[in-house]
Amino acid sequence: MKKIIELKVNGNTHEVFIEPWWSLARVLREQLGLTGTKISCETGDCGACTVLIDGKAVKSCLFPAMKARGKEIMTIEGISSNKRGELHPLQEAFIRHFAVQCGYCTPGMIIAAKALLDENPKPTEEEVKEYLCGNLCRCTGYTKIIEAVLAAADKLG
Repeated sequence: MKKIIELKVNGNTHEVFIEPWWSLARVLREQLGLTGTKISCETGDCGACTVLIDGKAVKSCLFPAMKARGKEIMTIEGISSNKRGELHPLQEAFIRHFAVQCGYCTPGMIIAAKALLDENPKPTEEEVKEYLCGNLCRCTGYTKIIEAVLAAADKLG
C-alpha cells in the first residue's frame, strides 16, 4: 500500500508517493528525477548510490526511503552550495586531476569524499584510501581519485 511521505533533499522538501519497502535510491531516481545517484549492485558493495544523510555517507540502495523522513539528504545534484551553478571544489578537482573515466562511480565517490572532508578536512592519503574503500571504480585505478580528493582538501582548507 503506497504512502505519502516528505523528504528533505538538497535543501528542498518533497512529498513523494511510495511503497514502504522502496529504497531511497529508487525514490531519488524515479520519484524526484535525481539520476546522479546511481543504482548498480543493489547490495551496498559498490558505493555508486552513496548520498549524505545528516552528513554521513550512506548507501541509498540499502536505505529504506521511509527511514529517511525527517533527515537531511544530499545528493550529487545538491553538493554545490551556491545558486550560480558553480562546481564544488571536489567536482573541480575530479575534473582537473582526470579522476573520471566512465563516470558511473563518480557521484558516489564525490559524495563519500565530501563526507570525509567534512569530518576530516586534512586527511592523509591512507585516510582517503580507507574512507573510499566502500566505493568501487572499474576504470581509473583510484590513483587519480585519491589525488583529486587530496587536492580538494588543500583548496578547501
